[in-house]
Amino acid sequence: MKRSTDRILTTHVGSLPRPADLRAMWAKPSGGADDEAALQARLRAAVGEVVATQKIIGVDILNDGEFGKPMRAAVDRGAWGNYIFDRVSGFTATTEQTIAPDIAKPGSPTRIVGLRWEQREFGEFYADTGLGAPSTAALRPTCTGTIAYTARSYLNDQLVNLKLAANTAGADEAFVSAIAPGSLEMFCRDQNVYYPTDEAFLEAIAAALREEYRAIVDAGFILQLDDPGLPGAWDMLDPQPSVEEYRRYAALRVEILNHALQGIPMDRVRYHICWGSWHGPHTTDFPLRDIVDIMLRVNAQAYLVEAGNVRHEHEYKVWRDVKLPAGKIIIPGVVSHASDIVEHPELVADRIIAFAEIVGRENVIAGTDCGLGGRVHPQIAWAKLRVLCEGAELASRKLWR
Repeated sequence: MKRSTDRILTTHVGSLPRPADLRAMWAKPSGGADDEAALQARLRAAVGEVVATQKIIGVDILNDGEFGKPMRAAVDRGAWGNYIFDRVSGFTATTEQTIAPDIAKPGSPTRIVGLRWEQREFGEFYADTGLGAPSTAALRPTCTGTIAYTARSYLNDQLVNLKLAANTAGADEAFVSAIAPGSLEMFCRDQNVYYPTDEAFLEAIAAALREEYRAIVDAGFILQLDDPGLPGAWDMLDPQPSVEEYRRYAALRVEILNHALQGIPMDRVRYHICWGSWHGPHTTDFPLRDIVDIMLRVNAQAYLVEAGNVRHEHEYKVWRDVKLPAGKIIIPGVVSHASDIVEHPELVADRIIAFAEIVGRENVIAGTDCGLGGRVHPQIAWAKLRVLCEGAELASRKLWR
């Protein structure tokens, strides 16, 4: 994995704005082989375009914009994770008849609920604005059978698309994101009517996802694990656990993830957490300080964390007390999906420098809080990536002067 040896490198979390015609093709009911061929041809062309644009802007470690993950509307905050249900067996659409009993599974003191605690606290805000993450149990897929990976051919096609685009653009390093087991579980844990325990459910998820992880690394890419569930499930558990209970909950999911990563070199893995991409108060976000040591147990070289939005910007101070392990890299979000305001390059540089002064400039890569595609307007998303690169250049001048 590349490091910031002579300047601050840049990257982002993953999702980038999809072209309107690609979204329309995803939204159109399949008409057969011709429609599928047209979709795949457009995907390959679109990946070439988005990789070239990132390269022109100055993004050092780029990706395919997650274009192979279906997004059917301009605003879509769930495409990063919902994609997996097209790639694994064992899940069916939830109906009133398949909603699991409103109780915890054996071995689990809590259950995942659809309505976050924050949504209860700010009920008037969410009712008046329609914002937030209004999930319900009925919308979650139900696990009704054996979980297995079923999309090897499709995944290979998407990896080939990125390989061709990266080679054409002259990109030195590229990453591909995939959901972590604990975050897949967050979509549907209490809609598991097949596996007897939460742990058995998680182990089955991990075994299936291992195939995606290894294929990404074997293709020569950096594997990015998306795991907003590590801190984010805290706000979805009922009854709400104590901090120590939640830390045990999170530690088990990191252990399961590491099992899925067995055989994959640590320096080919980066790990992303966030607190959700909905535009709301986020007052019930679990503090980074209370989860950072568990995050660092993940067998990854780099860690991507939110640091650009006003709810988490102060948490750079955590690294004054928590030593970044030798050889590890921190990728703070220095521009954010949480606002349409485009950050000033000087502010971006200040944020980068704050981290570099604590953990060392060679251990910092500048990133984004979360994916930008489907969360802010495309013009805003690309403007934020430009100022990310401009801010990194300013920071490099100061850090290497």
